[in-house]
Amino acid sequence: MAKGKIFISTSSFAEYSDQPLKLLREAGYEYQLNPHGRTMKADEIIKLVSGSIGLVAGTEKLTADVIHQLTGLKVISRCGAGIDNVDQPAMNQKGMILKSTPNAPTLAVAELTVGLILDLMRKISMMDRELRGGQWHKRMGHLLFEKKVGIIGYGRIGKKVAELLKAFGCELAYFDTYHQSDFLNIPRMEMPELLRWADIITVHINSADHLISKNELELLGPKGWLVNTSRGGVVDENALIEYLKDGKIKGAALDVFEQEPYTGPLCQFNNVVLTAHIGSYAQEARIRMEIESVQNLLDVLESKK
Repeated sequence: MAKGKIFISTSSFAEYSDQPLKLLREAGYEYQLNPHGRTMKADEIIKLVSGSIGLVAGTEKLTADVIHQLTGLKVISRCGAGIDNVDQPAMNQKGMILKSTPNAPTLAVAELTVGLILDLMRKISMMDRELRGGQWHKRMGHLLFEKKVGIIGYGRIGKKVAELLKAFGCELAYFDTYHQSDFLNIPRMEMPELLRWADIITVHINSADHLISKNELELLGPKGWLVNTSRGGVVDENALIEYLKDGKIKGAALDVFEQEPYTGPLCQFNNVVLTAHIGSYAQEARIRMEIESVQNLLDVLESKK
């Protein structure tokens, strides 16, 4: 007889390795995968997760109302770094435990960030679209070498981005609300100073509504590019659209959006690069993240620290 049921709500799981599911089977648990292949809605979560003792969660909203209806649930293990989609006070009230996998996606997100910056600098996506449409335009781009890159959020991912960009000969500085760091001896600036100074701003924070809005974009100005691979809502998209339309910033690259899937006006700009929230979507990182999410869950259920 199984020890209990585990529900896995991430829209895709164990596609590239059976190891995470093998861990559950070997530990004596039955499991059910997300049957929808997309982010689940509140009523679907309540219906399918109720009766489970463990949840391997994706990016779906686990509000207080949802959590209070998940009878029997002991632990939520986020397959990902962020936990801002989970109502933690509600979990505490019900005596649930929350875990996450902050280390596994670090390199994948950092490499995507550098890729997006290079795409913006050399207009790769723009020329790809033009060439497929029968246009042969040799667009003049920019070197990443010696560009001033401001990193907002200097945690695991921000530090890894700095490490990768160091090899390109970039001049680096960072802003972080919570702490100062001497990693790579990169200077800390206050955010207004960083925005005025930087050619490129890249954002790596867990959550902050409209941290980058009109005032911040004004400081970045027409010399600047903006990259966001952190959380949707960190960048005020309406303000960004306005500044792009008026040529008040040079360009932007976004992997996350306020509403996903995204189909809005940013798709119309040639100097914008968009990806579908794929920061952790590198096979090696994904496998490691899924294994860690299952292991975190088993550690709690098997009463390990």
